[in-house]
Amino acid sequence: MSLLSGPLIFLAALAAMEGLAYAAHRWIMHGPGWFLHRSHHRPRDGWFEANDLYAAIFAVPSILLILAGVQLGWGAGYAWAGAGIAAYGAIYFGFHDVIVHRRIATGYVPRSAYMKRIVQAHRLHHAVETKHGTVSFGFLVAPRVETLKAALAKNDRQGMRAPRK
Repeated sequence: MSLLSGPLIFLAALAAMEGLAYAAHRWIMHGPGWFLHRSHHRPRDGWFEANDLYAAIFAVPSILLILAGVQLGWGAGYAWAGAGIAAYGAIYFGFHDVIVHRRIATGYVPRSAYMKRIVQAHRLHHAVETKHGTVSFGFLVAPRVETLKAALAKNDRQGMRAPRK
C-alpha cells in the first residue's frame, strides 16, 4: 500500500457514507425500520430515543473493518475504510445531534450559507411526521431549500398528512 492510498481510502469511505446514509435513511429508516426511526420524528421524552440504536447498528461495519485491518491481518486498507466510516459517524453526530437537534448545548449558531442550508433542509425533513411524506434524506448534502419546499407542497397536494401541532 502506498503512502497516499490509506488516506484516499479513508476519504472515499467517508464520502461513500453520505450515499449509504441517504439510502438507509430513505429506504430503511423511513421503510421497514420506521419502528425505531419514528421516535426521532416525535418530541423526545428523556435523553435517548429508540432511533439512537441506529448509531450502534451503523458502528458495527466500522468496528469490524478496523478489527479486520489491524488485528486479523487483512491489511491497512480495511482499517482506513473503517476509520472513514467512523469519521462520518462523528461528523454526523456533530452536525445532526449537536448542531441541528441541540441534544448537547453548545451555543453554536450556523452562519455560513452551507450550514444554514443543511440545517434548514433537515428541519424541512422533520416538517412532516409520516413514514413516506418527507423530503431531504441526506445529512451533509442537501438540495436547495426552495426545491425541498416545492417537494413538500407536492406531497401535501398528494394527500400526505401534515404534522400534528
